[in-house]
Amino acid sequence: MKNILLIGAACMALAACSTVDDLMGGDDAAAKAAEAAAANSAKLAAVLEAQDDDAKARYQYRNPQATLEFFGIEPGMTVVDSLPGKVWYAGILSDYLGPKGKVIGVDYSMEMWPLFGGFATEEWLAKRADWKSTWLADMAEGVDADDAPVDAFVYGSLPEDMHGTADAVLMVRAAHHFNRFEDEGGFFTQALTDVSNVLKDGGTLGIVQHRAPEGNSDEASEGDNGYVKQSRIITFVEAAGFELVESSEINANPKDAPSDSDIVWRLPPTLGTSRDNEELRAEMQAIGESDRMTLKFRKQ
Repeated sequence: MKNILLIGAACMALAACSTVDDLMGGDDAAAKAAEAAAANSAKLAAVLEAQDDDAKARYQYRNPQATLEFFGIEPGMTVVDSLPGKVWYAGILSDYLGPKGKVIGVDYSMEMWPLFGGFATEEWLAKRADWKSTWLADMAEGVDADDAPVDAFVYGSLPEDMHGTADAVLMVRAAHHFNRFEDEGGFFTQALTDVSNVLKDGGTLGIVQHRAPEGNSDEASEGDNGYVKQSRIITFVEAAGFELVESSEINANPKDAPSDSDIVWRLPPTLGTSRDNEELRAEMQAIGESDRMTLKFRKQ
């Protein structure tokens, strides 16, 4: 996208100049690594600045620059995005990864969607069955020759030719549904098998997830309310063969201290419990978006 490229080129030029000046006479390899990191950071900042106001309004809670940098996402990588949207994170990634990279969107399996009930009517499910073609068509509207190409699959149906191709998989605010339906169909286990298979050796699994306090009951922290305990996610993912590299408080929000009965959708942007109650809505807005764990795992 031309506006992003112009901003990015200027930022990268400035970053490169300042870095070289600072590191002249130092170790060449270290200098080049620092220069590349500065250029990547500048490019990502430019991509984020070019997003629309609705997306940028959520940066204070979603912290996309810090989150993607924490997971080590860089231009040229192949990155899988779970439950992708046109912005979060697939649209951002397509602009940032560039033509040498690739974005692969992945949706929940059609065996899992009916378990949601409510909105998952027969009509809705029939439309969702065409998710791959619909999402790829939507993404094609904003992807040009300067962006990363886009592909897609559904959890439980990973194509053989995608095995071992991804540098990273992002599972942002998606693990709670895997966890809540694990007993019904082993969906979390299935997803982590696909994650392991699609990743290169040493590849990264990055998880951002609404976090339940460790003192809450296990029954209320299975994901039905949107929240899962950090200890549960770590234990389950490690049991699937991944190594926890690092955790971060990038997306923490200490104002969000949910009880067993609180649902994550009471908070912005949904505000699902206060649409007719201005006082309660103001209280929820004062809390902000949910407290979230940020976990970086490595495929061993």
